[in-house]
Amino acid sequence: MSKNTMNPSVDSKEKVETTTVDSSMPDLSMQTILAMTFGCIGVNMAFTLQGSQMSRITQTIGVNPNSLGFFFLLPPLLGMVVQPLLGKYSDKTWTRFGRRIPYLLFGAPIAAIVMVMLPFTGSFGFGYGSITALVYAAVAIALMDLFSNVCLAPYRMMAGDMVNNKQKNLAWSWQQIFSYAGGILAALLPYLLTMGGMSNTAAKGQVPNTVIWAYLIGAAILLLTTFVTVLKVKEYDPETYAKYHEIDLKKQHAKTPSLWQLTKTAPKSFWELAVVQLFSWIGIMYTWTYATGAMAKNIWNTTDPMSAGFQAAGNWYGVMTAFYSVAALLWGFVYAKTKPNQRKFWYSFGLFANAISIIITATTGNKWIALAAFALYGIGNFTINTLPFTLLTSSLNGQNEGSYLGLFNIAICLPQIFGSLLSFIIFPMMGNSQSMMMIVGFVSMVIGAISVVIVHEGK
Repeated sequence: MSKNTMNPSVDSKEKVETTTVDSSMPDLSMQTILAMTFGCIGVNMAFTLQGSQMSRITQTIGVNPNSLGFFFLLPPLLGMVVQPLLGKYSDKTWTRFGRRIPYLLFGAPIAAIVMVMLPFTGSFGFGYGSITALVYAAVAIALMDLFSNVCLAPYRMMAGDMVNNKQKNLAWSWQQIFSYAGGILAALLPYLLTMGGMSNTAAKGQVPNTVIWAYLIGAAILLLTTFVTVLKVKEYDPETYAKYHEIDLKKQHAKTPSLWQLTKTAPKSFWELAVVQLFSWIGIMYTWTYATGAMAKNIWNTTDPMSAGFQAAGNWYGVMTAFYSVAALLWGFVYAKTKPNQRKFWYSFGLFANAISIIITATTGNKWIALAAFALYGIGNFTINTLPFTLLTSSLNGQNEGSYLGLFNIAICLPQIFGSLLSFIIFPMMGNSQSMMMIVGFVSMVIGAISVVIVHEGK
């Protein structure tokens, strides 16, 4: 890919011709947009493996379902601290390698290493259900989530840095399309490896080889796709960035406000979107946590994590994850063609779709109905990972954008912490039923969908 393609600042003629009426930034070529989103394939393989296999892994090594919430506490706690700091310091990082890309170079290798660590939790002789095994798994999950987010954040920030308002829908859609392509592969890997003859069961307390190899393949692809983005994307230099965002260059290099000061001066939409995120992410988290167990009981009639039926439910949830990723990918092409003034409508629509999928999955006794329902989950998942950021970045002026995106990550982390702590109270109240916990998630998602009405885009 030519240097001119990757850096729209090179050709002054192109700048004049492509500058849009809604932004001083030029239109980016399709090659540039694809390159700056391609690495999302590997990042989402990490997230998908975590989301589709974590409940399976933890229950396989001896975690009681009532204690699953503990494994969701540490990752968001770390995210609440690290993400705002990453955003703040990357805002001030101007190097020959770029502004956001240095963090990819740092985060991707560590994320890959942690991905390799997690599935071997049961292979070190810690003992079934032992404290050592559970602590090891909790730390590995936390680090995997943390460094996956360190990898993801630069892609979100580059979209804010380099994409004008007219192309935001396109860029965020392609980011999600590549993400779901990676998600499809990651989710299907255990199932495909099983079909290929690899053992899907293991000794008590050990994770099956199908899951181990899925993580190993995911780690390799994460490194490969990150490498492609690093090689192909050239970020704006400070002068070009300041010009396109209409920022005084002296202000850009001045001391940046503290994160607390930025929080106090955040746009109205920041707080309104945080309310929607609170309810929608509780719904997502309870689906991650309890779907495998709910389906194992409702469809395979087992609650024993060591049984073939439970492991089959784990594989099937992986297939469902792949299916919703396909649905999300296709939905991405549809959403890319929508108008900017329709964003709130599609936000609410997506959350309602997600809610319907959750209630069906929680109650059905047929695996095919559960699979079909996850097409709606795909629409919802695309929405949750796209619309809040599109709406937020359209309300920012280019200054401290990384800091605000990092702070906004708290609106993703805090619901997970709150939901995890709440689960210790709600789970016994729901008769220790994983299906009922998903229904709680359904109610939360509906509230989130209704809450979209309070959002003021651009304010």
